[in-house]
Amino acid sequence: MLTLLVSSLLLNTFAFFNLLGINSEYAFAQLGFVFFSVLVFLAVKSLGLGFFKRNYKLFYWIFIFLLLLVFLIGDEVRGSKRWIDLYFLNFQPSEFFKIIFIIFLSKFLSLYEEDLEKRNTFILSVIFLLIPFFIVFKQPDLGNALAYVAIFFSIILFSKVPKKFIINSLLILLIILPIGWNLLKGYQKERIVSFFIETENVQGSSYNVIQSKISVGSGKFLGRGLGYGTQSKLSFLPESHTDFAFSSLSEQFGFLGSFTVLFLFFLICLSLIKIILKLFLQRSTLNSFYLYYTVGFLSYLSFQIFVNIAMNLGSFPVAGVSLPMISYGGSSLSTYALGIALLPFDKV
Repeated sequence: MLTLLVSSLLLNTFAFFNLLGINSEYAFAQLGFVFFSVLVFLAVKSLGLGFFKRNYKLFYWIFIFLLLLVFLIGDEVRGSKRWIDLYFLNFQPSEFFKIIFIIFLSKFLSLYEEDLEKRNTFILSVIFLLIPFFIVFKQPDLGNALAYVAIFFSIILFSKVPKKFIINSLLILLIILPIGWNLLKGYQKERIVSFFIETENVQGSSYNVIQSKISVGSGKFLGRGLGYGTQSKLSFLPESHTDFAFSSLSEQFGFLGSFTVLFLFFLICLSLIKIILKLFLQRSTLNSFYLYYTVGFLSYLSFQIFVNIAMNLGSFPVAGVSLPMISYGGSSLSTYALGIALLPFDKV
């Protein structure tokens, strides 16, 4: 646990100085979010994982209600409704729900472990995935909607669900992809097309990615220095403090800073993998819930890291997925704090 907490602290330190070099208001607001996240961590740690296990259904449906409530009272930002204004924090239910969904699915699979070979049980688990997926997709937020799919299949792979069910569901997913394309918003289609044909709309859908890659490259080995990142300072790089925070960090701190951030993420993921291996070896005597939860948390974290950094490097379409602890925002940071507070360290 020490490695995980120290690495998290160092990543938050990197985030603070990166934001300080962009805009000091963001940096000190982020400090407030860090303080709030520590309170979340301590509060959830005192409640314990057992509290959330016992009330897994209640939390699932409360957050489904909150996801729907966003459409009624949520703030619209750049055409998307994802946040509820709590004055001290823009609350994003779809972020927090990732951890609740992990808890719910882990409990469901461990509770019905003897029935997982039945097709109806698997179909029911898919329904519990599709409910939040379509709500988040309609916000619209394709990136976070896909995060739920990644979490679902990661946990399912470690369960006793027959592999033929998983393969069949993936084949069905591939078949209905053309229908999904027609459901996408215009700007989402443009982002995907521009990923394959970058020069199609240099001043439009390709602009963010082009500026992002310029930012990463201009940092070279040691970076331009704190506050000297021209791409973010002069607003050439859009969303330099949120979606493209990794690019602005690369510009200011160079390859060395970027590599350090990646290494810290690697240490966190390695710590989680070690926990998973220990739980996997104990699964005959220990409730599978703990294994499923840790796998789910690792899949959530690795999905966010991979998609965001690949997006910043132009290796993945722009998906609006935050980079944990590095991107500005209280919801993402608090979600991470909630997740690590519930890791079953006492079981290993």
